[in-house]
Amino acid sequence: MRHQKTLREFVCILQRLARLFAAAASLALLTGCSRAPSFSIVGSYFPAWLLCIVAGVTMSAITNWILTRYKLDKLIVWPVLIYPCLAAFFACTLWLMFFNS
Repeated sequence: MRHQKTLREFVCILQRLARLFAAAASLALLTGCSRAPSFSIVGSYFPAWLLCIVAGVTMSAITNWILTRYKLDKLIVWPVLIYPCLAAFFACTLWLMFFNS
């Protein structure tokens, strides 16, 4: 009988610790919402990652134009895979260059 009571107390303590941990984890996740870099363009706020994606796609299109101009685009085996990856590379690089603080 005594063993069952101590087991229930132990389970109750574990449940309290789990609730405390869940509350602390949720508060830790909310700290990421404190600052969101954004730009005001014509009175509307756009997140910085959106501008980085647009710049990355633009840079990828410029790269495609340069490769086509010098007739090097025939060397790319899978352009459907390469150009989106190139756009993502440019976008992430721009993000790290300008917003990594």
